[in-house]
Amino acid sequence: MTRSLPVFLTSVIGAAVLLALSACGEDRAAEKPATADATSRECPAIADTPVKLAGGTFEMGEDDVYKEEGPVRKTTVAGFWIDPHEVTNRQFAAFVKATGHVTVAEKPVDPKQFRVPVDRIPPDMLKAGSAVFTPPAFPSDNYADWWKYVPGANWKKPYGPAGRGAVASEPVVHLAWDDMVAYARWAGGRIPTEAEWEYAASAGQRSKNVQPAEANSWQGAFPNYNAASDGFEGVAPVGCYRPNANGLYDMVGNVWEVTSDFFRPGHNPDDRDNPKGPDEGSAYDPLNPGMPSHTVKGGSYLCAPNYCQRYRPASRQGRDPGLGTSNVGFRLVYDRMPKI
Repeated sequence: MTRSLPVFLTSVIGAAVLLALSACGEDRAAEKPATADATSRECPAIADTPVKLAGGTFEMGEDDVYKEEGPVRKTTVAGFWIDPHEVTNRQFAAFVKATGHVTVAEKPVDPKQFRVPVDRIPPDMLKAGSAVFTPPAFPSDNYADWWKYVPGANWKKPYGPAGRGAVASEPVVHLAWDDMVAYARWAGGRIPTEAEWEYAASAGQRSKNVQPAEANSWQGAFPNYNAASDGFEGVAPVGCYRPNANGLYDMVGNVWEVTSDFFRPGHNPDDRDNPKGPDEGSAYDPLNPGMPSHTVKGGSYLCAPNYCQRYRPASRQGRDPGLGTSNVGFRLVYDRMPKI
C-alpha cells in the first residue's frame, strides 16, 4: 500500500500547504506536542490470553445519534476468540524484534499525496513522521488547530522526538493498515470485522447503554481544556478501566480500534449473517472520497460531550489506511485459540 497521510491531515494540510503552513513555514511542525500523561492511579496488570466468545445475534447500530450508524439490524456472528485489550507497545515491540518490521510512519512521505507541486510543500512534511494530537490554548472547531504532523513521531516515540518514549502497557499507535496486518499474521490472528467487534463490545447490551464513564474519554471542553479527572490526560495503559461483561477492556474510549471492514455511511439492512461490510470497490468515505477507508470503532480519549460522542460500541467512522495517528490502535481476533 502507498503511504498516505490521514484524511483529516490531507484535507487540513493540503489547504495548509497553500495557506496556513506556507505562512508558518517549517516551525509549526516543530511545536511542542502533547507530552506524557500524568497518571494519578495505578492500573492492574492484565493477561494477554484471548477471550472465547460464543456466536450469537445482537442489535447492531444506532438510529438516533449519528446517521452513519444506522439502521439498527439484527446481526448474527459466529464464535471467535478476541484479545482482552488493545495491542500494546510491549506486544508490538516483540513483533518488531522478531521480524525487523519497519512501520509506515518510519518511512518518508510520498509527495504525490499532497497533490500540489513539490516545491510548495514544507520540507518537514515529507519527513518520516505521523499525526499527533496537540491541544490548542484556545477553543477551536478547526482540525488544523488540534493536529500536527510531527516528523519523527511513530510507535516508538508517540509524541515525537521531544516527547517521552512508548510505554510498554499503553496501546500501540501510529500504525498503518499494513503494519497491523503484518502483526496479525505474525501473531496468528486477524483484524476483526465490524460486526465481530461491535458484538464483543456490546456484551449483551444495546450500544447506548454502554456508559462512557467506564471508558477513557475527555473530561472538560474539547479541545483546549481537559480536567483529566479520571487520572489520564491522553492514552491510558490497558486495564485501567473496568472490563465489560465479556471481560474485555477499553472497547470504548482510549483509542479508536480498526476493523477489517471497508467503510460506507450506514449499514446494509439485508446484510445480517457474519457481515463483512462493503467490498473495496463500493467503499465510500465522504470525508475521503478518493481512497477506500477502513471502519474504526469505539471512539478514543478525545471523545467529549461537546465534541465526539462516539464512546459507544455502535460508533463508526472511516479511517485512511495509509497512516496511523496518536489516537488509533487495534486488537486481534482468532478463529482458533492461539498459542500464547
